[in-house]
Amino acid sequence: MEIWRRLTRNFVWKAVSVVIAVAVWLAVASEPELATIVSVPVEYRNYPSDLEISSTIVSTINVEARGPAGRLAGLHDARIAAVVDFGSVKVPGERTFTLTASSLNLPRGVELIRTIPSQLRFTFEQHLTKMLPVDVPLSGELPPGLKIASMEIEPQELQVGGPKSHVMRATRLVADPVDVSRLSGNTRQTIAVYASDPEVRLLSQPQVTVKIQVEQAPLRVR
Repeated sequence: MEIWRRLTRNFVWKAVSVVIAVAVWLAVASEPELATIVSVPVEYRNYPSDLEISSTIVSTINVEARGPAGRLAGLHDARIAAVVDFGSVKVPGERTFTLTASSLNLPRGVELIRTIPSQLRFTFEQHLTKMLPVDVPLSGELPPGLKIASMEIEPQELQVGGPKSHVMRATRLVADPVDVSRLSGNTRQTIAVYASDPEVRLLSQPQVTVKIQVEQAPLRVR
């Protein structure tokens, strides 16, 4: 009798729960199975602190998946990402990572067909820093009767860093040009500096101060 009472306790709620579960199962089972392709971001885990990637870094991939229509409908809004783990990368060189279902956090009931691309390949290099001189180009022409007496750049060098091969090839940094056509006297300007190679980044503050002193040009004797 005790067992019977336990089985029949809250019988109505148990029966309702069973009915709801069966209804949900029937609804999912009766849904047509579809396939879709979504674009998802790529996330990188355990990035090595002493290495740099010198090859192209992939930010998104396409995922082709199939499953019940109801689950696929919300796939575009789901927070899905392809996770690449760099934990095994210890030394410079080329490494290939194959994307599988375990790399993705697909919702339950959704099956991975393929990823495009199916593999990601990276070239890892040692991190390198060095100082590079800064070039400041001049644009325009000085007003008549003036000439540049001196030009100072502070600082003359800035520190850069990046993959070893790219930093080794870098020789100079370039500042935004200074327009001298409107100068009427000495000037002091702070201007931005950039590295032409996108793999080389400025570690110092990306700007220099330029001081230009002008003086009267000597008159030409005819």
